[in-house]
Amino acid sequence: MLVTSQCDGSRVTGLYVGADNVRRYFPKRFSRIELRLDHLRIECGLSPHFWNGRPEIHDPRLCLWLESKQAKRTERGTPMPLAMTPSGNQSFTLGPVTRDEQMNAQRAAGAHDGALNGAAEDELALVN
Repeated sequence: MLVTSQCDGSRVTGLYVGADNVRRYFPKRFSRIELRLDHLRIECGLSPHFWNGRPEIHDPRLCLWLESKQAKRTERGTPMPLAMTPSGNQSFTLGPVTRDEQMNAQRAAGAHDGALNGAAEDELALVN
């Protein structure tokens, strides 16, 4: 799944998971998840708001890791796309997005937007 860092100026404040990803990958019985960040493993709590309009993960250790990754980018104050992959029961691996993953996500977003706007399928084929 594609997720993004959350930024407030140059500071990273958390991880935005998105409502669709929450519905698909996070049963409400999960109160905590394990995140695998390179060689680190951290356990992060999920607030009740996670399922009710604020699909975000906030943890100081996660933010430090995200800031270290964000510092290597030229667009430091903008959200950074990341791949979050299920890796076991209540466990996910967070890492860089491959070019293919990013292109697929953009295509899916474009197809979704086009469907909402009533665009014809052959128009989407020209864009993709």
